Amino acid sequence: MKFGPLAIKDAEGAVLAHSTLAGGTRLRKAHRLTAEDVALLRAEGVSTVIAAKLEPDDLDEDQAAERLAKRLAVDGIAVRPPSTGRVNFYAEKAGLFIVDKEAVDRLNAVDPAITLATLPDYSPVTEGQMVATVKIIPFAVPARRVSEAVDEIREDVFRVAPFRPHSVGVVQTALPGLKDSVLDKTARITGERLARSGSHVTRELRPAHEADAVARAITALKDESDMLLVFGASAVCDADDVIPAAIHKAGGTVERVGMPVDPGNLLVIGTIDGKPVIGAPGCARSPKTNGFDWVLDRLMAGIAVLSSDIAGMGVGGLLAEIPTRPQPREGKAPSRELAVWGVLLAAGQSRRMGAHNKLLASFDDVPLVRRTGAELAKAHIKGAVAVLGHEAERVKTALDGLGLGVAINGAYQEGLSTSLKTGISALPEEASGALIMLADMPQIGSEDLNRLVDAFVKAGGNSVVRATHNGKRGNPVILPRVLFAEVARLEGDTGARHVVEQGLVSVIDVETGAAAHIDVDTPEALEKAGGVLN
Repeated sequence: MKFGPLAIKDAEGAVLAHSTLAGGTRLRKAHRLTAEDVALLRAEGVSTVIAAKLEPDDLDEDQAAERLAKRLAVDGIAVRPPSTGRVNFYAEKAGLFIVDKEAVDRLNAVDPAITLATLPDYSPVTEGQMVATVKIIPFAVPARRVSEAVDEIREDVFRVAPFRPHSVGVVQTALPGLKDSVLDKTARITGERLARSGSHVTRELRPAHEADAVARAITALKDESDMLLVFGASAVCDADDVIPAAIHKAGGTVERVGMPVDPGNLLVIGTIDGKPVIGAPGCARSPKTNGFDWVLDRLMAGIAVLSSDIAGMGVGGLLAEIPTRPQPREGKAPSRELAVWGVLLAAGQSRRMGAHNKLLASFDDVPLVRRTGAELAKAHIKGAVAVLGHEAERVKTALDGLGLGVAINGAYQEGLSTSLKTGISALPEEASGALIMLADMPQIGSEDLNRLVDAFVKAGGNSVVRATHNGKRGNPVILPRVLFAEVARLEGDTGARHVVEQGLVSVIDVETGAAAHIDVDTPEALEKAGGVLN
């Protein structure tokens, strides 16, 4: 392949490197020029184009990607047609993605132009989730280089081990002072964990935290279950502690006590009558990923977990801390005052309101944006910034006298993410969290905001706090400083929900009533909420 400036007379069949305008026609990047295209460009006075001219032995990007993808194809993983030099692979069933890193490395070492990227080894995947992608970097590569890459694929490079539904018996031990609500929450979270593999709890028993009592519970459940999970009221601290001792007393064997994954160190794994028994670490009471998930997912996919397998989990085993752990790996930093700042999002175009700006609609003779801005200004926060864009001057006038700072979003037409980024970047270094408030929520009051702020401070400023109604998420939401960098990565019409649902930090829901769901996106909704368009 030859790449660079190409005389227009020699350009037929070449691949454009950049989008080019020819009269009223836009020829896109990677477009293969036809004789008609060349004639059109010449008529417009174009003498040269930046393009790629393929050699006789070259494969274009799609041909190369498709050839490589055919060699990589395996049962259980769907292969999509090539496009712009890329072929994507998708799991056909939920399961565990398993990949041979050495094989991937060998393939990627053949030529920088030929690439294969995959999910990490042993990643849990859902049906339809992308697991790998082949990408050809230039517009074409020599066929011999593709052949070399294909030759490096000596066996299956990756696969999905599908999850198999299991019936699971659950034992939760009890001690004086351990609340039933903790056990109930653990049961709920465990059911949710099992659901991703189509598994279910057959029965749950709650014996005293004593080896004999736990052994009896294990014995009672083993015949009706494919797997047993045991949650101890007290953490395991020795190979002869209650849970491993109970497995032995019930006639089982203990494969290992402890694992090099944190959170998850205090896991116990064994068998009874050929069925897996897991003594769950305390962090398994949290829905966040921990070492327990690593073992559980493998077993649900029919993959044996030996002591040697667990011993090999140390690299990558330092997982994100779970804030609710009784003894986190590091003590808390010295306490400081948590400064929550408000961000009022008031830059939108009100597209569904026709020619009207809904933020200037009257509610009890007060512009909507002033109504919401005033409630934010009254809340127990250090300060607030209003993000303006559409009709910025009119909206700014409506906010006069409230003491809110102003940040102008010049890119407001590109979507909500731009306003979020503008607002976050306008906050001072002292801001421990950002209270994100939509300017079109007329029923949210300062008392609602104060409840969110109080919950944020009580949690140490390390959690997301969001308003809810009847268990359904709503707005406003407080984002801790640790997530500000994630906001900076948002694009398009994407809001804070995307950042929240990544699961990087814990989420605290605060019931604020129906106000959490009432915004005014249409004239009908505005009228129903008591507003009048001006």
